[in-house]
Amino acid sequence: QVQLVESGGGLVQAGGSLKLSCTASGSFFSIGAMGWYRQAPGKQRELVATITSGGSTTYADSVKGRFTISRDNAKNTVYLQMNSLKPEDTAVYYCSAAVYIGYVNAINYWGEGTLVTVSS
Repeated sequence: QVQLVESGGGLVQAGGSLKLSCTASGSFFSIGAMGWYRQAPGKQRELVATITSGGSTTYADSVKGRFTISRDNAKNTVYLQMNSLKPEDTAVYYCSAAVYIGYVNAINYWGEGTLVTVSS
């Protein structure tokens, strides 16, 4: 069984920073792409940022220049450094990972989410 566990959420004032972490545990061969998504109250879940196993990244336009995604493959961990936070960044942030149980096919796993609240 594979688990993704997020940490680092909390309450921060506008303009502040937070760093989220997500660690994969369990029995698996390797981890492919990892990403962060978020869901604000009353809205659909949206992509925030992704990173491949080789380190290539993509970002939503709304967070470019403010958020940085990174990963430590040795620790099976992905991070999201969030700077210059805005009230509209308030959401539950979810970690996602493509996990290879065998050599060929990946299964997408999700964490349970961590709440980020940005006060104005």
